[in-house]
Amino acid sequence: MAKILVVDDETDLELLIKQKFRRKIRENAYEFVFAHNGVEALQKLAEHPDLDIMLSDINMPEMDGLTLLTKLPEVNPLVKAVMVSAYGDMENIRMAMNRGAFDFVCKPVNFEDLEVTMDKTMLHVSQLRETMQAIKENNILKMYVDENVLNFMTHKEFENSILVNESIEATIMFMDICGFTSITEKVPANTVVGLLNKYFDLMVKEVIAQNGHVDKFMGDAVMAVFRGNYHLDRAMDAALAVREKLNQENEVQLDGHFFKPQVSVGINSGEVISGNIGSVSLRRLDYTVIGDGVNLAQRLQSVAQPNQIVISEAVYEQAKESFQCQKIKEVNLKNKAVPVVIYEVLE
Repeated sequence: MAKILVVDDETDLELLIKQKFRRKIRENAYEFVFAHNGVEALQKLAEHPDLDIMLSDINMPEMDGLTLLTKLPEVNPLVKAVMVSAYGDMENIRMAMNRGAFDFVCKPVNFEDLEVTMDKTMLHVSQLRETMQAIKENNILKMYVDENVLNFMTHKEFENSILVNESIEATIMFMDICGFTSITEKVPANTVVGLLNKYFDLMVKEVIAQNGHVDKFMGDAVMAVFRGNYHLDRAMDAALAVREKLNQENEVQLDGHFFKPQVSVGINSGEVISGNIGSVSLRRLDYTVIGDGVNLAQRLQSVAQPNQIVISEAVYEQAKESFQCQKIKEVNLKNKAVPVVIYEVLE
């Protein structure tokens, strides 16, 4: 859902927007917040930190739209402004763009054009928010971030927010490409890395398709986390899809050595601690999950054979109505006082 701040001193614009976008509002695609000048807009921005877009007039009492533009990055650098004004001459357009406006729509408003502009702007904002999440989760600080986001990252509020930790219910999945380490000693580095990245890309696409996120890459293994509704089901669907995708890959010949990709998977579900682990002084933090539940998922992967998806008996009890599984055996796992009964997910 796009949350949009409309700033205009013409009171009839509020009613007009509600009428023109009533279907989008009813479908929860758009949510509108209204202000009548720049001063009131700043208050609304402070009250609604989850705003995505600002539609602003230029000529308004107390604080005009161009002045408001200059203050927007200080209040919320992720909000993108679209100026909606009858002052559509090139001088005003250039002034607005130079002060950070994302786009410009002239009055009288063509609402079809406005909707296209809003959707385009929302896509840009979504990409920025995804980049922010990637910064927290994958530690890629300066690769795809614009200046306003970097400025926001230096603020104390951001530093405090990334240090917030919580206990969550989640499913953890470890996936290892079996036998890949053995070819790294026999094949040139560029060939090895290119092939590994190809397999990783296949695996990651299936994780994303099930609304999971990749926590980290570890050698030739992937750790993924699934949160929210049906997180266990989605993780197991992803694991089955990854296994199928890699089984469809042809055997490759690398400098006389043959390799057919297979995956071993360990899955565990339960309460874990989610937070940023690392050094604040170095600004090197890894947004990850920790706890016994994570360790167990990794231990389960370590005993999984090629093409096996292994779960514990506790997870089997949760999944047995939705997935076909079979008991393997009782195993001793590192740091576990008693043996663990493990099951294999078939389909």
